[in-house]
Amino acid sequence: MQITTKRHYLSTVFALLSTVLLLCQSCTEAGKNGTNKTVFRYNQPEALSSLDPAFARNQANIWATTQLYNGLVELDQELKIGPGIAKSWEVSEDGRTYTFILRDDVYFHDHEVFKGGKGRKVKAQDVAYSFKRIIDPATASTGAWIFNDKVLSDKNGVISDTAFLAVNDSTFKIYLNEPFIAFLEILTMPYAFIVPQEAVEKYGKDFRANPVGTGPFVFKQWDEGNAIIMHRNPKYWKKDEKGVQLPYLDAVQISFITDRKSEFLTFMQGKLDFLSGVREGSRDLILNNDGTVQDDFKGKFTVRKEPYLNTEYIGFQLDPTNLKDPNPAVQDKRVRQALNYAINKKEMVAYFRNNIGIPGHSGMVPPSLPSFSEEKVPGYSYNPQKAKELLTAAGYTSQNPLKMRLSTVAEHKELAEYMQKKWAELGVQVEIDINQGPAHQETVDNGRAPFFMKSWLGDYPDAENYLALFYSKNFSPAGPNKTHFVNKQFDKLYEQAKLERDVKKRWEMYQAMDRIVVEESPVIVLYYDEVLRLTQNNIQGLEPNPMNMLKLERVRKL
Repeated sequence: MQITTKRHYLSTVFALLSTVLLLCQSCTEAGKNGTNKTVFRYNQPEALSSLDPAFARNQANIWATTQLYNGLVELDQELKIGPGIAKSWEVSEDGRTYTFILRDDVYFHDHEVFKGGKGRKVKAQDVAYSFKRIIDPATASTGAWIFNDKVLSDKNGVISDTAFLAVNDSTFKIYLNEPFIAFLEILTMPYAFIVPQEAVEKYGKDFRANPVGTGPFVFKQWDEGNAIIMHRNPKYWKKDEKGVQLPYLDAVQISFITDRKSEFLTFMQGKLDFLSGVREGSRDLILNNDGTVQDDFKGKFTVRKEPYLNTEYIGFQLDPTNLKDPNPAVQDKRVRQALNYAINKKEMVAYFRNNIGIPGHSGMVPPSLPSFSEEKVPGYSYNPQKAKELLTAAGYTSQNPLKMRLSTVAEHKELAEYMQKKWAELGVQVEIDINQGPAHQETVDNGRAPFFMKSWLGDYPDAENYLALFYSKNFSPAGPNKTHFVNKQFDKLYEQAKLERDVKKRWEMYQAMDRIVVEESPVIVLYYDEVLRLTQNNIQGLEPNPMNMLKLERVRKL
């Protein structure tokens, strides 16, 4: 990286931003649309493909659907499970039957699909329909996995008609094949949001752009590629602690500025209320190298750095089946361990990410989860001497150098080049192969990348979701085990932990599994991510959380 070029770029952009800040001091009415209506505006640089929760697989879809729908249960800001459409629930002693009692004041949004255009009350039959729809092959939902292999099915894996049962209008039951300790967490995911059959049948595939839910905001317009507009739901069933009906905002507007620099400048102009995940370049303008806010930006807006359930890692493909040129070196765990020891993760996070992130000195499970313990799961810190010893023991020297090819995407080019340099200091020759995101994803998922950079963003807040990446029955592309790691002891612990209802015992199993991952090194844990969130100073109630959820029902714009 050319440091002088970077500094020149930053000084140029900083001068432009200083002008923007002066202009914005007069934008006191940035949050109003001229009629005293409060409109919360955020940008979605990544593609938003659907407003149907059955396809809420990425952040763009998840954030938008979260404003429109509700599930049976939901997570609070501390990632604890609380009531949603279900006011209460019980789990049977054997852990296989979940019984939910629904609220009697939840209504679908007013829409022409309902009699008289008035939204009807949500019933247990709607929950059964929504869940069966997720697993229906005709829906082709990317979320079918949340129920497949979990809910009641026959010996061939065909899900039973009685897996989801509406006992009456207000009582709903789910039957599992066996206990699954994280099942309630799974039900908090947008995939499990409740939809009305009338709207799905009317619109078919076009339900993606004609959503009808129960959430705090009602869909109004989607000009694809430009904007989505949602209005306040005047009949929303939630109230705050003082009995005031939610949401406080009158509307939500989503824009689609794809260029990160333009997005940042738009925020600085006061035309966006919120920014999440500030990228390199803009991040360097706001933060010092140690992660503190630069003096020129203090007080201009609110900056918060928060834990994020995302682990960035490098994977080794341990199954040579689909590799064009298999590299026998990756089969030797001494080589994998050496490449781990060679990276100065603390330096990497400090210099390239302005200390946004926690160096990966433990296993795959991130610090935001309660089972995390660096003391009980010690990982790899920077030790080039140890790395050299392991490489020599594995037969790789200056006369016989280790050669690798690292697959990644353009966004991670600088990180890859840094690691390339650190490995080169040990005589390891690493070639960097940069691909577009979809191509990289497809190559990794299908086992054709021998050495690759990836990340794992938790689907739900339980360590099982991270350890599932190493369970032998979860091979990609069908499952998340992209390294095709196999370890009998790990599998045994994983299967036991899924059934263990004692929290402390389950955490001990999680830690034992993570220790196996550290020892066998199918991955190099680079860092546990954090997210930088910027909000305008007139925004209140937008609380962060490790899932980086965007819940706007309690947000105020002053």
